[in-house]
Amino acid sequence: MTVRTVVTVGAGQVAAVAARTLRRRGFDGRIVLLGDEQHAPYQRPPLSKEFLAGCEGVDSLALLTRKWLDANDIDIRTGVSVQRIDTATRTVEFDGGEIAADAIVLATGGRPRTLTTTGSRPDLVHYLRTVDDATALAARLTPGSSLAIVGGGFIGLEIAATARSLGVTVTVLEQAEHLLGGILGERVGGHCADLHRRNGVDLRTGTGVASVTTSDSGVRIETTTGGIVEADAVVVGIGIVPNTDIAAASGLTVDGGVVVDATGRTSVENIYAAGDVAKRFSPREGRHIRVEHFDNANRQAAVVADTIAGRQSLSDDPHWFWSDQYDTNIQFAGSASGTTELVVRGDAGSGEFSVFYLAGDVLTAAFAMDRGEDIMAARELVGRRVDAALLADEDTDLWEMYEEVEPA
Repeated sequence: MTVRTVVTVGAGQVAAVAARTLRRRGFDGRIVLLGDEQHAPYQRPPLSKEFLAGCEGVDSLALLTRKWLDANDIDIRTGVSVQRIDTATRTVEFDGGEIAADAIVLATGGRPRTLTTTGSRPDLVHYLRTVDDATALAARLTPGSSLAIVGGGFIGLEIAATARSLGVTVTVLEQAEHLLGGILGERVGGHCADLHRRNGVDLRTGTGVASVTTSDSGVRIETTTGGIVEADAVVVGIGIVPNTDIAAASGLTVDGGVVVDATGRTSVENIYAAGDVAKRFSPREGRHIRVEHFDNANRQAAVVADTIAGRQSLSDDPHWFWSDQYDTNIQFAGSASGTTELVVRGDAGSGEFSVFYLAGDVLTAAFAMDRGEDIMAARELVGRRVDAALLADEDTDLWEMYEEVEPA
């Protein structure tokens, strides 16, 4: 079938990258991006950092410039609420109209998990997913104010770092006993916890939330350990829920995400899904996985665009993400699951070091603070047999090591 019209349901990172990749591949048909927000595609990573701190404006977040959009004839429609896709005709039905397409990309992302709260000031309870969320939260971050953050994941920690840089008193409540322990492990997560405590964050691990009550005087949080936290506002950062409603209403296979194959194909021909909403089959993992990272959204979007354009493409590299907190760049690649040994490269006490995760003699993951070059090499080394002593030796060139070692 000749593809002449491509429609993305969603107008965020995936939609922008898919549109850009299609044009680069020579696709000259119609491309329509349907977004439920009032904004054209924009970057989300700066929302918890530079944008929240007031260092960047809305215009700086744009993923596609007006010049590029005009030159490439991309139709972006904002404020559109899609109800379903008629899979028999591949027609996207939305409030006020419909569009028939030859290929459809579900790029609906996710929405924040919410926390039950009570009281007269629900506006003091914030979530951070959109530029409007960030704008509302930024107004609260004034010098001398106080902020409680429920959830010690990367979004919560980035907000904490930004708020501290603005002179805000910050308390972080994390239900798990160890910060980021499920992702980084107890020992490495401890280094992240130390970073925040050194910067004045009141970080309380092993502390859940029993109730949140708002009033004109602020927010009162009762914790599961019996303590009380009072603040001017609270941010809830306890993960996201994939936006699968449209897929389910359209009869696509959904199981904790929209189920797709390794190239983003859903259970219905010529309908694809990518990004936070997609539960993709990973040949590397041997199972379907759903990954909520910027890099993953970029790579999946490019693969889907290649597939639509008739190209063979696959991206199944180790997961990689980064986080900027205070003046520190944190990066992680791979999976800590099954780790039997940690190898430290550099001086952990200096705040500039790397940690390599081994399962036997196979590298499974790597973490770094302010050593991004180590992570770039580690991304290539994941899945290969390595010598722990050589990893720890800073005289070892990791790129040369990659040339010499074999896959497990």
